[in-house]
Amino acid sequence: MATALLLATMLPALAAKPEESARSRTVLVMGDSLSAAYRLPTSQGWVALTEDRIQQQAPGWRVVNASVSGETTAGGKSRIARELKRAKPDVVVIELGANDGLRGLPLAQTRANLDAMVTAAKGAGARVLLIGMRLPPNFGGAYTKGFEENFRAVAKKHDVAFVPFLLEPIMLDRSAFQRDNLHPTAAAQPKLRDHVWPKLAPLLR
Repeated sequence: MATALLLATMLPALAAKPEESARSRTVLVMGDSLSAAYRLPTSQGWVALTEDRIQQQAPGWRVVNASVSGETTAGGKSRIARELKRAKPDVVVIELGANDGLRGLPLAQTRANLDAMVTAAKGAGARVLLIGMRLPPNFGGAYTKGFEENFRAVAKKHDVAFVPFLLEPIMLDRSAFQRDNLHPTAAAQPKLRDHVWPKLAPLLR
């Protein structure tokens, strides 16, 4: 009888383990138009291509793309708590700041917003990948240098994974951009996926 009682108490716990292990883990992407596949089918964007690779190489993970075209770091900061609650992510990818720079927003404001987003993600128990941006030199040497340093400083402060410049693999190839010279073409998206992957993949283990 003692053995039967022991088995009766153990069986519910044993039965729960497969369900727990089957729970999909989540990558949440908080980005702007560069991650929202601007003027492209969503399936052709680097985020969707990354999800395809994750499904092949890291089964059990899913990707929630909460990127919004035109988003600033202030917008991301205002949305992240809601997105964290909704997606319950294990990994958060933050690709924001380009629109701050193009609008000439204060550097301190951008840094504070990025800092707040990373803090919120880590506070929710997620690992973080921060993806940086750069600006063309016509924005002025001091501003462009400070803009680039914002991302590096936040990544260093929080000791998170970091890609300094999303567009680095295509930045010298005019044909890799759409007519606006800002957004990558469909053909360029795999290069962005491959550029981000070495920093993202270790966070999926």
